[in-house]
Amino acid sequence: MKPVFERRIFWDVDFDKLDIDEKANFVIARVFERGDVEDIRQCRRYYGDEKVTEALLNTRFLPEHTMYFAAAIIDKEITEFRCYKLRQLNPGLYPY
Repeated sequence: MKPVFERRIFWDVDFDKLDIDEKANFVIARVFERGDVEDIRQCRRYYGDEKVTEALLNTRFLPEHTMYFAAAIIDKEITEFRCYKLRQLNPGLYPY
């Protein structure tokens, strides 16, 4: 059964034309970034933990708080995330 996600999660794309199977990695990352607990549960139920873990570990960008949250949910070290490694290669300015 396909999950029913809130339209607000996908505010910048045409929600009605979004193929959640073809764009699974995008959908998973976006649900973890902008969804609530129920959205995340539906995402995990639909895609399965293996697919969710693979998508989260290989995404190019997640906000820092989302990365830590996802690491706790999928039980992986933060250093395994591709977006964490990319962030280490491109440090930003020092926050003053």
